[in-house]
Amino acid sequence: MLNQLVKLEFPELQAQKEEIVASNAKNAKITFDLENKILFALSDASEIMDLLKDDNLIDVLADSKKISSEIEEQKKISDVAEKQIDETRENFRTVAYRASLLFFCITDLDNIDPMYQYSLQWFQRLFSAGVRNSQPGDETEERVKNVNTYFTLSLYQNVCRLLFEAHKLLFSFLLCMKILFGENSVNM
Repeated sequence: MLNQLVKLEFPELQAQKEEIVASNAKNAKITFDLENKILFALSDASEIMDLLKDDNLIDVLADSKKISSEIEEQKKISDVAEKQIDETRENFRTVAYRASLLFFCITDLDNIDPMYQYSLQWFQRLFSAGVRNSQPGDETEERVKNVNTYFTLSLYQNVCRLLFEAHKLLFSFLLCMKILFGENSVNM
């Protein structure tokens, strides 16, 4: 839910995060390949004298040193950027936590009646609509509050449309308990 929220709120930030993850994976593969190349060159040279005379080994070591330093520089830059992205994402963690509480609240409804089954895809579409349709906020805290309030009401209204009248009060109670006890356990 956090990824989905950040993708909706800050698409460029999420794209940058995904790019950093892909770049780190690519660099890890390059490093692994370099290590294998060095090990192969070392195992190919059988004696100490061969190691000193082997131009191929010296070239491999020089190339790997150069590439490793470039990768290290990229890693430093990406670590700084990733830290900034994670700090921004962390501001919206309460929205993702509330959404997860609400999802598990509606999945518990099938204990009341097996007919009440909701898919994750339906929930994600409703969540996306809730993020897009909620009031914008000047501050992060205000935006978090607006998204939480709007999405909770939207979910409640959509689920109540699908419930038997006899189960609506029980759903309201279950929703309140999940929100009250779930969010208070985080704040303790």
